[in-house]
Amino acid sequence: MYRWCTDEVEPHDRFDYWREVRSKGLFGVTAELERERRADFYGEFSLRQLGGAGLVELKASHYTVERSTSDIAHAPSDSICVYQQLGSGGWFGGMRGSDFSIANGSFATSHTDLPYRTVPLGDGGFHLRILKIPVSSIPAQDKRMRDLSARTFNDPGLTPLLGACFADLEEAAAADHGADGAQASQASLVQALAHLALIERGIVRPGSRLGQAALRTARLSQARRLIARHLQNPDLAPAMVADLLGVSLRHLHMLFEAAEKSFSQTVTDERLKQSRRLMREAPDRLIADIATACGFESLATYYRVFNAAYGMAPGDFRAQGSQGPSPAPR
Repeated sequence: MYRWCTDEVEPHDRFDYWREVRSKGLFGVTAELERERRADFYGEFSLRQLGGAGLVELKASHYTVERSTSDIAHAPSDSICVYQQLGSGGWFGGMRGSDFSIANGSFATSHTDLPYRTVPLGDGGFHLRILKIPVSSIPAQDKRMRDLSARTFNDPGLTPLLGACFADLEEAAAADHGADGAQASQASLVQALAHLALIERGIVRPGSRLGQAALRTARLSQARRLIARHLQNPDLAPAMVADLLGVSLRHLHMLFEAAEKSFSQTVTDERLKQSRRLMREAPDRLIADIATACGFESLATYYRVFNAAYGMAPGDFRAQGSQGPSPAPR
C-alpha cells in the first residue's frame, strides 16, 4: 500500500504540490482552489493494487476536480471506475449526460477517459473510494464501456451488493498478499464489482454467465455480512438470511455450496472470532456473557466449539492476553 498526505509538505506548498504532483501526475486530473483558501488545504490518500485493479481512498478539504480533454490526452487510462461516496456528498457535471449529485453511501461509475467536473457538497470536503479497473482486464469486452459517462447507480437492489463487495475487498486487502487465497479473493471481488457496474449500465445481462457469476459473488459477500450483523441472535438460520438477502432458501444453500465454508461453519467461525475480539477488548467481562453476546446457545456449547477449533479453552486464550498471536483454527 502507498499512503501520502499533505502533512509531508510545508503548509504554503501543500495545495500546489497536491495539484501538480498528486492530482495531475498521479490521477490525471486538474485541481482548482481559490488562492486565499490554499493555506488551509489538507489532503490524504492511499493506493493499493488489488486483483488487477487500483483501489484509492481519498480524503481532502474542499476543492474542484476536472478531468479535461487535455488531461485525458496527457494521461489516458482506459479503465472503468466504480466510486463509493463516503463523505457528505458530491456533485458531478460537464459530461454528455445531465449533472447529478451523489449522496453518502451511494455509488457511481464511469469510464476514465471522458471529461467531467466534480466538487464536494458542503464544507466536509472529499471522502470517497475509487476502484479503477482496466478495461483490458474485464472479460465482458464491449465497446460501449468506453462511452460510460459518470452516473449514479439507479438500481437499489445493487447498492447493498456493491457495499458488501467493497467491504470484503478492504478485508481481502488486509490479508496476506502472498497467500493464493487472498489474491484469488481480491480478483473475484474486483471482477464482481466491474460486472455489477456493467449490469447497472445495461452492458452485461444479469442472466448471462458473467452476470450470474458477479451476482453470486456479491450475494455471498452480503450473506456473510448479514451473518456477522446478526450473530447475537441464537435463532440465526439459513431461512432468516435468505429472507434478508431476498433470495430463496435453495439459492442461499447454492451460494455456500460453492464457497470454502458452509453456512453453519461460517456462522460458527464468525461467532468464535467475535468472542475472541470481545475477550481482548473486555478482559473483565464474564465468559458466559461473551458466549451469550455471540449467539451461542449455552456456555457448554461455547467451550466445546472453542476447544475443538483452537485446542484450548476460552479462559486459556484470555490468559494468554497479548503475549502472542491468536491461535490458528485446527
